[in-house]
Formats: sequence, C-alpha cells, structure tokens
Amino acid sequence: MVELDRCDINCIHDEAVQAVRQALFGEDVAASLAELFKALGDPTRVKILFSLMTRELCVCDLTAVIGVSDSAVSHQLRVLRTLRLVKFRREGKILYYSLADDHIERLFAQGLEHVTEPKSEMNEE
Repeated sequence: MVELDRCDINCIHDEAVQAVRQALFGEDVAASLAELFKALGDPTRVKILFSLMTRELCVCDLTAVIGVSDSAVSHQLRVLRTLRLVKFRREGKILYYSLADDHIERLFAQGLEHVTEPKSEMNEE
C-alpha cells in the first residue's frame, strides 16, 4: 500500500516554507492560543460562555441555567477568568459575570456557526 500523505523530500516549495516560517508566532503565543482552545474543550465552560454571551449573570443564575452545582460553576469561572475570557463586577455581595470582551463573543459565535451550519462535503482529490 502506498502512503499518499508522506513526502519523499524535505521541502518542495522553499519560498512558501520561508514565508510561513517568518509569519509563524513564537512558542509563548502558541501555548496561549492552545490554552484558549483547551478552555473551549469543556462542555460546562462552553455553556457558561454561551450564557454570558446572552447576558450578564451571577453564579446562582448560571447554576440554574446550566444545571450544575455552585462549586462547579465557580471552579469553571475561575478557569475562564484566569484565561481572561470572563470578567466580573461586584454589586454588594454578588458578583456578576460577563464576557471579557467582544473578541470572545466573536470567537464563540464563529465556532457555534461552524458546528451548527449544514455540513459541506470535504474536497477529495
């Protein structure tokens, strides 16, 4: 059987490789981006982000929406805060959470559109 995905030489298009290498970001940016996408890899965090995309909510309200414990929501919010995906404001003793900025909403909306739009056939050659 012939392996079609394997190159027999190291580089076919040197100019293209050099252009991409120049544009490629560093390890720190790669790690941060991987952490961002890792955060979106948890269904509870995805539900929290969607809820906060809809409106500002406190932990109790998020618990009621998502159907998990207060401690589970608080833990996930801590993760999302660390990654700068959500922010909070205090009103008396209650913390109200919202998305950190419009980048998060756009990223989430595009991801949601990607997974909910009708599937197109993959290009096969």
